[in-house]
Amino acid sequence: MTNFRVEHLTKSVGDKTVFSQLNFIIHPLDRIGLIGVNGTGKTTLLDVISGKAGYNGDNSPFLGHNDFKIAYLTQEPDFDEQLSIMDTVLSDDLPQMQAIKRYEQALIDLIQDATDVKLQENLSRVEAEMTAIEAWEVENQVKTVLSKLKLPDLATPIQNLSGGQKRRVQLAQALLNPADLLLLDEPTNHLDVGTIAWLENYLKTVHQTVLFITHDRYFLDNVATRIFELANGQLIEYQGNYQDYLQKKAERDANELTQHHKQQQLYKQELAWIRKSPQARATKQQARIDRFEDIKKDVQNVTSADQLSINLATSRIGKKVINFNHVDFAYGADKVILTDFNLLIQNADRVGIVGDNGTGKSTLLNLIAGELVADAGTVEIGETVKIGYFSQQIRGLDESKRVINFLQEVADNAQTATGETTSVVNLLEQFLFPRATHGTLIAKLSGGEKKRLYLLKILLQQPNVLLLDEPTNDLDIATLTVLENFIQHYQGVVITVSHDRYFLDKVAEKLLVFDQGRVTEIHKSYSVYLADKATADKPTHKSEAKAVVKETEIKKPRMTYAEKQEWATIEADIDYLEQEIANIESEMLDNSSDFTKLGELQTALDDKNAALLAKYERYDYLAEFE
Repeated sequence: MTNFRVEHLTKSVGDKTVFSQLNFIIHPLDRIGLIGVNGTGKTTLLDVISGKAGYNGDNSPFLGHNDFKIAYLTQEPDFDEQLSIMDTVLSDDLPQMQAIKRYEQALIDLIQDATDVKLQENLSRVEAEMTAIEAWEVENQVKTVLSKLKLPDLATPIQNLSGGQKRRVQLAQALLNPADLLLLDEPTNHLDVGTIAWLENYLKTVHQTVLFITHDRYFLDNVATRIFELANGQLIEYQGNYQDYLQKKAERDANELTQHHKQQQLYKQELAWIRKSPQARATKQQARIDRFEDIKKDVQNVTSADQLSINLATSRIGKKVINFNHVDFAYGADKVILTDFNLLIQNADRVGIVGDNGTGKSTLLNLIAGELVADAGTVEIGETVKIGYFSQQIRGLDESKRVINFLQEVADNAQTATGETTSVVNLLEQFLFPRATHGTLIAKLSGGEKKRLYLLKILLQQPNVLLLDEPTNDLDIATLTVLENFIQHYQGVVITVSHDRYFLDKVAEKLLVFDQGRVTEIHKSYSVYLADKATADKPTHKSEAKAVVKETEIKKPRMTYAEKQEWATIEADIDYLEQEIANIESEMLDNSSDFTKLGELQTALDDKNAALLAKYERYDYLAEFE
């Protein structure tokens, strides 16, 4: 592996310069989080690096990367719909992958007719080939990734999958095919919290160089070793994870604030001078005027996430808000969502709705919004309730309209929480839409900018009950931070469906946990709930492990030879790792005052814990065949 070097990278789209003269190096095994406000060009940068989009100029900004292989998870999957999951995920670039394809096909064939002698012989022949080219380790990795991503039978055609499943197939494809650099654009979208936690651990232990975009701040904090911030067409680098970034960013902003204050003073002096000299452009003072224009541009271009604020009034809400009385709801006979469900929502409640995909979380919001009707029971909505529904899919966004006209359909002005009146123009600027963009066609906005505009229109209508369905998808961290602050001071009810642990920790005071037809109300933070659940569910390597319910099973008739060998030694391997961890923890106690030694021991402990977790996962998988 070598460094990935980029020098003087510039990209324009139409007459807009997205970024200019970027210089950076990606080192082997870096895990770099790319952050920035929506519309600053994060996805465009990944597109250019991957070769999906071009760059300005004739000379390549990528130095010595002609044979550098890149895998790219885009936001929108682009597959041949006729191919199976297996043919889509497994590349033919490696002999091991080709052999795994033949092995999987042999398994599929044998499942169809387990008594066919020729099919049995074919499977044995393919297994021998797998052993000869040492493909079993790759096959184990493939099975683990596909299982953790909860994908169905490998023979399933892509065209039969849901949007979320297609996204997970694309993620599996990016993770499993060898690459020098892995690009991930919002990898946590459409993943439940358990899968996100698995992906975090996978990326930390797989020894892969990664550049990724994410809104998930816990994911960013747990995975990133460096942060790239894209702002105003420039890239700023920070060493460390998200916490390190926040500290260094605060220090940088403090220094820039001092400099900006000095610049503002100079700007005022220059403004006073130039106003007194209307004839100056024809004199030798032109150099000073040029300097004034530069200072003016710098002062006007100063933007910060801290400037983004939401200060809109809320409609009055009465005591009666939402009441579910003995509600039943199902999609047909086989998909029961709610049974005799009761729930009382009161003024100022902050409710987080969590659970695996497909368990009915969004259904609850649709019942509240009146888009679905209960099969039995009643859903009572208070007379003063005014609902604002921020759905996963943007609704009513006419892309032929211009930004400001879209909002003016609601109102030209809005009332703030303090009773003042503010214009739509000011609101757009507060939401990081510079005045020059107000006449832009919505079709030209990025996906995240469209979501931000959609959110602003909902808030402009001054609802007193906010329904948020996966609000963190496609919104940048700056917008999420201010939305969280808004919710904390909001006078109405907020009900949020989300897998984002960070967001829910900040905005939800209680949880509704959906689990296969059961809904449980929990009064604790999401992180505490997950930690308690992990402790309760943690498998042991003894007989209790067999009681763990597997998330997904990839059908196969029997253990392979390699898996039998692995099963024979796995308990001993787990015992060894547990003893190693105990030894390291004991040594840390003995060296509690030696911070250098403690750092080394902590690194060793992290490695051993990761290895033990991987062994537990393999034990769970193999135990199913016993």
